[in-house]
Amino acid sequence: MQKRLRVILIVYLSLINTIAYSQSKSQYLKNNRFDFNLPGFEFPQNDFKLIGYGAFHGSQATEKGELILLESLLKNRAIHYYLPETDFSIAHYFNEYLKSGDTVLLKKLVVEYGKRSPQEKTIETYNKWKSIKRLNDSQPDNNKLEVIGVDLLVSYRYASKQLVTLLTLKNGAVNSVDQLREMVQIDTTSYSMDSSSYAMKVLKAVVDDYEQHKSSFRENIKSKVVFDHIINNLKWTFDTVNPITRDLVMFNNYTALSEIYSFKTKPQFVRMGFFHLEKARDENIPSFFTTLIEKGIYKKEEIISVLGYLSESRVLWDVIYDKNGHYSKYTTEGGMGIGNYWKEYFKGISRFERNKVSDLTLFRLNRKNSIYSKPGTDLIEVKLFLKKSNQAKIKSNSTTDYLDYALLISNSNASIPIEELK
Repeated sequence: MQKRLRVILIVYLSLINTIAYSQSKSQYLKNNRFDFNLPGFEFPQNDFKLIGYGAFHGSQATEKGELILLESLLKNRAIHYYLPETDFSIAHYFNEYLKSGDTVLLKKLVVEYGKRSPQEKTIETYNKWKSIKRLNDSQPDNNKLEVIGVDLLVSYRYASKQLVTLLTLKNGAVNSVDQLREMVQIDTTSYSMDSSSYAMKVLKAVVDDYEQHKSSFRENIKSKVVFDHIINNLKWTFDTVNPITRDLVMFNNYTALSEIYSFKTKPQFVRMGFFHLEKARDENIPSFFTTLIEKGIYKKEEIISVLGYLSESRVLWDVIYDKNGHYSKYTTEGGMGIGNYWKEYFKGISRFERNKVSDLTLFRLNRKNSIYSKPGTDLIEVKLFLKKSNQAKIKSNSTTDYLDYALLISNSNASIPIEELK
């Protein structure tokens, strides 16, 4: 009888402790939540070197949340550079769009940008860039954003185009350069990064000629630093036997460009996918932000990670083309694939849902003595139906080891493919 009473008492105390802990988390969230939709929203922190924002791809309100955050940071002069999830050359031409307002160029850039993640090749991405231009145009010259890409090349189109603008060699001087110019001018190749593609063949020849005859090239390059940077990025794509990881490319490019753009004194806003912005490992391969911290480029507290979580929302799923490659239709998903479904969800997400104040609610998790800085896997552990979660890999960590803010995005519609743009 006494043994049974002891067991009941232990279970009861454990239940009381769980309820109290849950209540204290809920109270913390109530005390540290912000409505993104309120006019004049101000982001709580400006003391950082790098701030990242990312969420699951393919949902409309994700872009809305980014614009609200960007506007607040620009108003407070907290950022100087914008680093989207793209390579150096595509970013260069996004800068051209911000100056010219050429929407034909913008649509082409969104298509190319979306090759990395088709869920980003959308009307919402297109409209977001138009909004970024309006926002940038409203800034004084010393507070305008400049776009910089640190990601792995996604195609050869804009790298080829930029190389042509940098080279002043006369026609006929170097055969590979002539071929490159012709390829860009005719513009009928796919610019595929497949090892058998014509674009790779031409670019390999240019790189080989450059490395064998640098002295003759050097006198005919407008910007040697930019030219060398593009050449290095091309060489990474040529190695198909031992390919470099994307996040290591991001790190290498970031450190290479840091002195040129004074990254350590001019904070940047990074818009990338969820994984790249995590500040600690949940897999063997470290993310971009994790690598910056592990390699000693920044202290963990100098990087701010804002991660978006979907609730009762839908995402663009498949874009379907016919057998001739013409656009046909698209599909959306509101279950598996959004990170908030009974078969697949983030641990602890329901508590955030219960404490939201609007369809875009920001929760600050990194306050001093935050309950989310204690060991626990909320918002990082993924619960899977009849499958093992990632809990074993992260069980000794806390939520704030990975992120600083959570943006709960509720009732968002799926993004619409750029092909639907009229």
